Amino acid sequence: MPRARRPVPYRSVVSLLLSAAVLSVGVLPVAGASGLSPPFGRPTPSYGNVSLALDRQFLGNLTVAPIAPGRSATLHYSLADPRKMAAPLSHVRLEFQVYAFNGYPGDATARLPVSDAPVLSNASASGESVNVTYATLAIGAPVAGSVGVATAAATPAGTFAIRSALSFSIGATDYLLESRGWFSAATWASATELPNGSATLNLSVLHVSGVLPETAVLVVASDWAWALAALLAGAFVLLAAGAWVYSRRGPGSRSGTG
Repeated sequence: MPRARRPVPYRSVVSLLLSAAVLSVGVLPVAGASGLSPPFGRPTPSYGNVSLALDRQFLGNLTVAPIAPGRSATLHYSLADPRKMAAPLSHVRLEFQVYAFNGYPGDATARLPVSDAPVLSNASASGESVNVTYATLAIGAPVAGSVGVATAAATPAGTFAIRSALSFSIGATDYLLESRGWFSAATWASATELPNGSATLNLSVLHVSGVLPETAVLVVASDWAWALAALLAGAFVLLAAGAWVYSRRGPGSRSGTG
């Protein structure tokens, strides 16, 4: 006779889903983020800047379905060059990395390594992080891509945050865009808040060309929570996205170059 599963408290699941939704757009910091910028092992050079109106258009449509321990899922994305210029992007490199964990139950946030954390993979590699490269990226022609996400039978239930980074060249100038998870809480605060408390975005403090969205994978052990995840995650993502757009369009926003 199969053993009955214990019900999952509704309030805890809502908290878990909200955490995943907020992480997906990079609105709130994740405790323990340590500022590993830049992600590709290079020293911190001076990068070219992209328009604040365009930086969040390079990477989008980040989606990954909730997943049960021992199962696999797919992280989907869309990569594009939103500029209206003739020179294409070259030496394009996109990175995804699992970097933090918000556990259930207990709602405890921790940086990786976490035992049996999800593994990312593509055709050439697998691990905590994975890179996707493109020789060039044509202007105005979005490219749809995907990365595999696999869990072990012992992967703990909770939200695993996945940060993103994108590097490319335009002529002789290098560019680097990163999501919130690459920066420490102190660095992010100094780059996004003016002394009077209003929102800003100072790229010179972050040493990047722009800011990308990031996402998270929700590992769910109970059967009934799948339906609740599908119902609530969309609403939370819309709320969090609204907060992100508001903070980016505030009157104090600037590139940090002037």
